Amino acid sequence: MKKVALSLIMTALLAACASTPVPTTKPADNSGSTNTSTTQPSTNPTTVDLTQGTAKSFTELTDPNNILSNRRVYFDFDSFIVRPDFHELVQAHAKYLNTHKDAKIILQGHTDERGTAEYNLALGQKRADSVRKMMNVLGVPDSQIETVSFGEERPLEAGDSDAIRERNRRAEIVYNGETAQ
Repeated sequence: MKKVALSLIMTALLAACASTPVPTTKPADNSGSTNTSTTQPSTNPTTVDLTQGTAKSFTELTDPNNILSNRRVYFDFDSFIVRPDFHELVQAHAKYLNTHKDAKIILQGHTDERGTAEYNLALGQKRADSVRKMMNVLGVPDSQIETVSFGEERPLEAGDSDAIRERNRRAEIVYNGETAQ
């Protein structure tokens, strides 16, 4: 209960800091189709033409000195709440998306290997959706965001140490024009 209350308070604080008005969004309709997917994803990476963006905007995304070059939001064990140490990162990407209306992203949810495949696909989806909802609160419309869960199927590293598992619990931000990892 405390985590839910803390999450709601953090969301309210983020909304208060937003410089653009927050558009109202329809609640998720679980009975019909949405832009999210919990089906088994393809293992082939997807690429999109990078020439659609400007050179300056592409440089912003790839400059290692820019926060936008960081594309991973990490999560605590069995959690889909965006950790406070990643709020600034999500805010930076939301600001970029708000100023580049033609940019689109895919939020890829991942888990470590603990749990069943079904549970991990659901948790990975919740992680991607959690980042999407935070971006929605910051003014990014759903039309710029797609979410997918890979569960435990695409670990960054193989192994069973706590450090490796921690790195595998993440949501990755992949911009149009990039190869999905």
